Amino acid sequence: MWLCDSSIGRKVVMSVTGIALVLFLTFHASMNIVALFSAEGYNMICEFLGSNWYAVAATLALAALVVIHIVYAFWLTMQNRRARGSNRYDVTARPEKVEWASQNMLVLGIIVVLGLLLHLFNFWYNMMFAELVGNPTMGGLEATDGFGYIVQTFSCPVYTVLYVIWLLALWFHLTHGFWSAIQTLGWNGKVWFNRWRVIGNIYVTIVILMFLVVALAFSFCPGCMGGESGQLMMSQPACIEGVCF
Repeated sequence: MWLCDSSIGRKVVMSVTGIALVLFLTFHASMNIVALFSAEGYNMICEFLGSNWYAVAATLALAALVVIHIVYAFWLTMQNRRARGSNRYDVTARPEKVEWASQNMLVLGIIVVLGLLLHLFNFWYNMMFAELVGNPTMGGLEATDGFGYIVQTFSCPVYTVLYVIWLLALWFHLTHGFWSAIQTLGWNGKVWFNRWRVIGNIYVTIVILMFLVVALAFSFCPGCMGGESGQLMMSQPACIEGVCF
């Protein structure tokens, strides 16, 4: 199959799975913003997603896309190393603004994967997975208390720093990956390629800022978040006991 056997096919798979992940991150970031204004509204979203089979199916599909993206990324990297030896990072007509990201995509990818695992542990494992195994208080809070888990996670400064590093690496990775995917899919005319690169940089920056605002807001002023329902939940000790590893 050419998607597996050819270098171009593998790059197409990388591009498609990468774009799908960007779209998922957009949804996830938009969902997180709700927590700034309404703890009850955010928890309603968490409960809705955790109690429907199609949310579970979508999670499994996302996991498959992530695995495929990671496997193909390392596959292409190893091919690149073997083909170019010590000159494996030499690429013609590479945009200067993404040169650093281009040279460090493997390192950035590793940081992104580690950050993703941390994120899954802090949230998905204690929420959706807890419901799937029938232990809704496995993480110390109710599985549908997404607001409580945000407060709990970012009450630990170590987690905040790790998330900021993750988001920074994710920004570099996605801004480079966006224009690279567009180029691979054939939309690389001189005019529109430059436009897509600008659009991609702006789009990814907005998405990452949405994640960053939530992380920093809950780190420095958790009592200001979530509106009246958030303040009510914050009055409960179980919602503010940070667990730092």
